[in-house]
Amino acid sequence: MAISRIERLVATASEIILGKEYEWRLALSCLIARGHLLIEDVPGTGKTTLSHTLARLLGLQYQRIQFTSDLLPADILGVSVFERESSTFQFRPGPVFAQVILADEINRATPKAQSALLEAMEERQVTSDGQTLPLPDPFFVIATQNPSYQIGTFPLPESQLDRFLLRIRLGYPDRAAERALLQGEDRRTLLEGIEPVMSPAELMELQDTARTLIISERLVDYAQALLAATRQSPEFAAGLSPRAGLGLLAAARAWALIEGRDHVLPEDVQRVFPYIAGHRLRLASDGRMPGPDDLVHLLKSVAVI
Repeated sequence: MAISRIERLVATASEIILGKEYEWRLALSCLIARGHLLIEDVPGTGKTTLSHTLARLLGLQYQRIQFTSDLLPADILGVSVFERESSTFQFRPGPVFAQVILADEINRATPKAQSALLEAMEERQVTSDGQTLPLPDPFFVIATQNPSYQIGTFPLPESQLDRFLLRIRLGYPDRAAERALLQGEDRRTLLEGIEPVMSPAELMELQDTARTLIISERLVDYAQALLAATRQSPEFAAGLSPRAGLGLLAAARAWALIEGRDHVLPEDVQRVFPYIAGHRLRLASDGRMPGPDDLVHLLKSVAVI
């Protein structure tokens, strides 16, 4: 039952996001694993369309926040307003109180505005004037990021990057997909016509199911060996944390569920590892974050136990 819903979800999404089924599966894995997603790419490659498609197909409440240099934390979280009639302050929730948040061009905002999402992403709650308010469930942040060489960007600090379970890039479509995109119907028009193929309750059921997938002791040994390899390699300034290891296993479970299995294989870990590790590592040579291709040799160097 769960598998047929997932297959229908992927098939419908592939009609909107052309030629990017692998990236779509990674995004869905991130959501099923209860993580948050960072998409880094040049403008115009479909980052916003992917996030909107995900929300529409799952029937989730969607809010887009455009990050700019003058954005304030209150613009994201909300603000307390004095009500003259009651002589009290009333909290007016900001756009973060939605099930899917698109933090568009997050690195165009200052670090102060970026940090407004830290508590929301980690604790799934917002604290304002001493009052703690829970966020909707499910709660999923998709942030888009422009390349750091573009004008007007602020680098995300490590503490912010670590809140994202996966970092992916969409890249340019292949020739066939781009041809179909150029000759086909506008993506926004297509989005308006699609209906949800899964309810929020069904999504939460998948999230709970993913947590129950079997991971053998030997597979945990393999995951630990990958973590140790990043810590021991002189190629990286610092290795992966235990939190990254927990994220790796959670994403591997979600990927295995999408593939229709009730247990996790080494291939599932290998599929998601480059997208778990890339934004959490820095190359010792130049401080650059490694891309998925830079981590292939690390996977090859660690034997499957």
